[in-house]
Amino acid sequence: MLIVYLTTHMDEWLHLDQPGMPPLFVSHRRLARRLASRRPLRPAVKGWALDSGGFSELDLYRGWKTTPAEYVAAVHRYDTEIGQLAWAASQDWMCEPDKLAKTGLTVREHQARTVANFVELTRLWADVSDEDCPFMPTLQGWTLADFLTCWDMYGDAGVDLTWQAVVGLGSVCRRERVEEVGDILLALRDLDPELPIHAFGFKTVGVRRYADLMDTCDSGAWSKGGRKRPDPVCPKRSCSNCLHYALDWYARVTGSLAFIPDPIQRSIFPASTLDAAAGPTP
Repeated sequence: MLIVYLTTHMDEWLHLDQPGMPPLFVSHRRLARRLASRRPLRPAVKGWALDSGGFSELDLYRGWKTTPAEYVAAVHRYDTEIGQLAWAASQDWMCEPDKLAKTGLTVREHQARTVANFVELTRLWADVSDEDCPFMPTLQGWTLADFLTCWDMYGDAGVDLTWQAVVGLGSVCRRERVEEVGDILLALRDLDPELPIHAFGFKTVGVRRYADLMDTCDSGAWSKGGRKRPDPVCPKRSCSNCLHYALDWYARVTGSLAFIPDPIQRSIFPASTLDAAAGPTP
């Protein structure tokens, strides 16, 4: 069964012992504020994963302002003080056209920097901890051919992706209605049927449509929905920060996954059929 991480900027939710609380996906940029203000890092109640904050870094600085050493030091603190960290995203370079326009670099250059960063993070982690390295390699690209090239680039760098605990699939956010995303996921399954794939930033449609091809994904679609269509019984004008809205959205989406057919049946179930069976998009 697909594990869906609930993306949230409300990092205090990590510490809530709330019934039905899903695994959370929290940004380093959010937690770094605690480090900067010298506020204590409290233990998490359950497992969670760390977003490196790459979208914001590339948007704001046209590259990574946070150095690998700074990121490793922060993740080490999260791992030891917050605890229950399942994995941490590497400092990858997204390949969406707007990000390429920001940096002025090519897809291949973004891929090369993504691979090099993962190698650097794993090297630096060995200097600060004897625990298993939490960093996740991410495949980056735009087309199917790009992602296959990135796979080879990891191999050339001495990284066997088939031995990783989880492998990220980047630059698919907001592309869940594009058929090529399904082709990419299927191609990765052909390379290794057991590859533990995490897809970044899927919306509701993507979670439902590709549930059989992923092991985990993260989604913050609830927050946008809460801003546009708040709970009518909530006194707030917006539910984009409301835990009750997030938990209700999560229950509806994960509950709809029971309608997803087995992977072997995918070819006879068009995407429109899956969406209709799952029910209306929240």
